[in-house]
Formats: sequence, C-alpha cells, structure tokens
Amino acid sequence: MSHKVLISAPYFQPVIGQYQHVFDHHDIELVVPEVHERLSEEELLGLIEDIEGVISGDDAFTKSVLEKAKCLKVISKWGTGIDSIDLESANSLNIDVCNTPNAFTQPVSDSVLGYILCFARKLPWMDRDMRAGNWKKRPGIALHEACLGIIGVGNIGKAVAHKAKGFGMKLIGHDVVDIDGDFTAETGIEMVGRESLFERADFVTLNCTLTPDTFHIINEQALQKMKESAYLINTARGPLIDEGALVQALSYGSIAGAALDVFEQEPLPVESPLRGIDSCLMAPHNSNSSSEAWERVHKSTLDNLLNVLLAVPEASRGESRLSGIDKG
Repeated sequence: MSHKVLISAPYFQPVIGQYQHVFDHHDIELVVPEVHERLSEEELLGLIEDIEGVISGDDAFTKSVLEKAKCLKVISKWGTGIDSIDLESANSLNIDVCNTPNAFTQPVSDSVLGYILCFARKLPWMDRDMRAGNWKKRPGIALHEACLGIIGVGNIGKAVAHKAKGFGMKLIGHDVVDIDGDFTAETGIEMVGRESLFERADFVTLNCTLTPDTFHIINEQALQKMKESAYLINTARGPLIDEGALVQALSYGSIAGAALDVFEQEPLPVESPLRGIDSCLMAPHNSNSSSEAWERVHKSTLDNLLNVLLAVPEASRGESRLSGIDKG
C-alpha cells in the first residue's frame, strides 16, 4: 500500500536523500515544496488534501487546514514545539501529532550562555571596535556578580541553570508548575513571581513554551519593570515578546540590550527596526544547531511518522522503524 507524505520541515528537506531508501522500502511518495522557514495556512491548503503524513516544521496547521486534510493520519513535528498545530482540531479529527521532547536542550542552553557572555564581556562590540580601528576598552561584568532570571524552568531552563551555576551566577526562576525540590536545592535557584524576576534579574532568559498565557509575556509593562542595565534573551518562541514594545525599550535605553534567536515573523522582515539597533544581537532561529542533535531528531521524526503510517501498535512504538532496512 502506497502513502503520500509531505515534507515541509526545512531542516529535514536537505537530508531526504539519506533516508530515500526508507521511503522507497515503504512505498512512500514524497511531496517536497519550497519552504521559506515555514508554510502558511494558504500554502498548506493548496497541498494537504490527499496527504497522509507530514514531517513538519513550524507550519500553520490551523483548523481549516486540518479539516481539508481528509487523508491525514499523522503530523510528525521535527523538534519539540507544536504550538503552530491546532491540537484540539487534530484530536477531534483523529490525527496523531508527534514530536521529539527534549530535542535541543544542550545546544539551546549553550546559546543562552553564549549570549550572556557576549553581553557581560562586551565581546561583539569590542570586535567591531577593533575592526573599525578603534582601541576602546569597554566596561564589563563578571558573571558571579550577576543575577539570572529564568522564565520557564523545564528541560532547557534547568540546563541553563546548571550551566550558569558553574559561572557562579545568582539564579531566580519563574514557572507555572512546581519545580522539583532536589533541583532547587542542587542549583540554589529561588523560584519567584514574574514581577519580582523582572525587577531583580540582570539577565532574563525566556525558555517557556508559547501558549495563550505566555503570548507577549514580555510587553511594555514587563519591560518597564526590568532594570535599565538588564538584558533580555529569547531562544524559545518569537511571539513571547511584543517586538514593538521591545524596539521602544531598546531605542530609549529602558533596558541595556536583547538577544533574539526567534521573532514574531520569520524570516525577520528586511524592514524590521530591530536590524538597526546596535544593542540587539540577532540570529536566524538557529540556537538548536548541533549535528548530533539534528541527526537524532531526523531519525526520531521519521520513526514517529512511520509508526503511525504503518499502524504500529502503541506498545511497540519505541522500536525504530529504520532498523533492519537495507541502506544499500
């Protein structure tokens, strides 16, 4: 029996050839559209009608898209975040949604610490000075002098805390769920209210999921509570920040700087005012970069897809569908 699968995950598309033998073995026909970061609702509506499975990125699987997907059995998300998928509609239509939990904990937490070091030690700005012919000594801080506020103390937030503890940082955190006492005892993190975190932290890192409650968790009011000397880091989801409010805060010096790996609109529009703000460090949604992690997620995502398409019983879904297939 043949299957028709849409591959829209931009990280998976370049490695399709590595797994072509798997698709051929299971008689899977691939649809591989051109993708600029993610597919919109309109783009998906033109593709989805006869698709049985998807290896997806952060595509807009809205209620309208899912209702049109009459043959769809499974959306296998490349990575962890599934906030772009209407889970309620998927559930009501018996469409399985799979992901790879804890996929990028280490590279993302490394990126957070990298940004903290850049701000504390002024590394990017001194490099720019030197290239411009300026011998300028900029004031920095040692991390043991600073307080790090972590919003979202899940897998990534915990990894950030462990790494920051190694630098001697004071740690405070905020989460909507209770955090394990062994972790708080081990790291010395103090769990506080959101407003207290904004007021006390020298660095604020966002490591929470995007939900209706966390949408624009960083808004004008939150930015006003932060220290003028504080820095904001977002490696989670762009809509956690009201970018208009952030542009104002950075432009007027209400906070000292921001590091953004994710944005409200991706790719970031050329005309975005963030591009012209010297105190804003930016990257193209790349904090998950890790060859080892990517390879693990490639395999996990494909396994998740095959488990559903091939009607593998739930109890057996821990076994890889890739094993035993001649890679010839």
